Amino acid sequence: MAARVLNVNVGVLGHIDSGKTALARALSTTGSTAAFDRAPQSRARGITLDLGFSCLRTALPPQMGPGPGELQFTLVDCPGHASLIRTIIGGAQIIDLMMLVIDVTKGMQTQSAECLVIGQIACQKMVVVLNKIDLLPEGKRQSAIEKMTKKMQKTLENTKFSGCPIVAVAAKPGGPEAPESENPLGVSELIEVLKSQAYLPSRDPSGHFLMAVDHCFSIKGQGTVMTGTILSGSVSLGDNVEIPALKVTKKVKSMQMFHTPVTYAMQGDRVGVCVTQFDPKLLERGLICTPDSLHTIHAAIISLKKIQYFRGALQTKAKFHITVGHETVMGRVMFFSPAPGNFNEEIQENVFDFEKDYLYQEEYLSKDSVSSEESKENDQAGEVQLPKQQWALLEFEKPVTCPKLCLVIGSKLDTDIHANTCRLAFHGVLLQGMEDKNYTETFLPKLKVYKQKHKEGQVERVMDDYSVIGRSLFKKETNIQIFVGLKVKLSTGEDGIIDGGFGQSGKFKIRIPDGLKPETKILLTAASKKKSKGGKGDTTKEDESSKSDSAQPVTISLIFKRYVFDTQKKMIQS
Repeated sequence: MAARVLNVNVGVLGHIDSGKTALARALSTTGSTAAFDRAPQSRARGITLDLGFSCLRTALPPQMGPGPGELQFTLVDCPGHASLIRTIIGGAQIIDLMMLVIDVTKGMQTQSAECLVIGQIACQKMVVVLNKIDLLPEGKRQSAIEKMTKKMQKTLENTKFSGCPIVAVAAKPGGPEAPESENPLGVSELIEVLKSQAYLPSRDPSGHFLMAVDHCFSIKGQGTVMTGTILSGSVSLGDNVEIPALKVTKKVKSMQMFHTPVTYAMQGDRVGVCVTQFDPKLLERGLICTPDSLHTIHAAIISLKKIQYFRGALQTKAKFHITVGHETVMGRVMFFSPAPGNFNEEIQENVFDFEKDYLYQEEYLSKDSVSSEESKENDQAGEVQLPKQQWALLEFEKPVTCPKLCLVIGSKLDTDIHANTCRLAFHGVLLQGMEDKNYTETFLPKLKVYKQKHKEGQVERVMDDYSVIGRSLFKKETNIQIFVGLKVKLSTGEDGIIDGGFGQSGKFKIRIPDGLKPETKILLTAASKKKSKGGKGDTTKEDESSKSDSAQPVTISLIFKRYVFDTQKKMIQS
């Protein structure tokens, strides 16, 4: 029986020119078809444009189980160039362990910080590699490495990678132009650290087959090969797989893992799948899956968290670049939270409850955002109360194909790439996709997100013991009929019901079922007497009376809620 090979995917991430590709080359023993900047554009520009894959095989470390076997590290070399961040996000979702490559002469740079953020979202373990130590003068090298190590430890203090290993190397001493005979420094120590950090990632062959394809090419007389990483399930020779982007199903003719033919591959494996011929140009990258297992959606509900390094508010109606699975599209957001009384309720993970009411938010609520009125009311102590969970409705500019419960990242990729600022704004989980193109009519009315409305007016005068006339609650052109029957409250404590309009100027009649309190009547009668006295041509008196009147008018408060997606725009009072 062949010795078992355990595969661990290691992402090589970092700022442009930190030496990621050179490090992957120094570590690798077997390059895959996509490795080491093979693409002509990459070679011409001297930067990595796409995910490069290669592998390193070593003896199985003791923590990964007894018996003979090999540990295979699949190295995923991610581009460091700022405009290629969507490729990095795609890469991070298939990574078990991350290497953050830092140029020791420069320290943390903008994209190193963004890679760290992506790592925190998508990855469990990390090793920091301080590269290019050959550029440090030999006499001061050790102290410079120690200084940078301390700096990195401080940076990682408040992240989940606090205390992670930091290794100093020179992947390509002398730089890209140096002769190949120059031996890399520190790489064998790095391999030992990687072995010590390796763990058995949980792999599950059950469920639908789903693979992220990052390269596609044809082999004459054999078919078209798609290489990628299996995200879920498994695949065997002879299986049918669907390419949703092309709306076709193809049969698996042969498979290879790093140039070794195989008949079966499962979640976490890096594999090349050869299927019956199609034009490889049609599928640069994308997903392939068990037929009919993916959905194409026009909008989605996600649970989300703001990324702490993103400066600025996340506002409803704003547009973001939304990375869903392996696609990045523009989308508009609407944020909402639990109803104020449920801010502290434990929310079931990865499930969205359509039976509940949710509160519309102008922006994502965070410590630095302006607290909503509800938070203020909820909390007299002056500290803003934040909900345990918040959600967003995402509406995509073009449909995306993705699995359920996949990772979603929102970013502002149009920010100036030279600005020293994090462009990743939020991350979350896709809870519910909307496949119907007419989702605004068929689906959104089920989503019970409401806005709290609060209108204030004043009592103008008393009609009798059980009714008053109000003003300033509605505009002249408002159709008061739709408000008839709604409850209001007077500032003096009485409950009232809007009875109908009064005249043409937006005034209205309020019925007070339990009658006006005697002191309210005195207050209102005094106010209207002053008004009528002041009306006899004495303007100074009128000014004085309106001052004393406005000092304590009786106000009318109308509170109701309206569901954002209710086509009838009904006003609801609890």
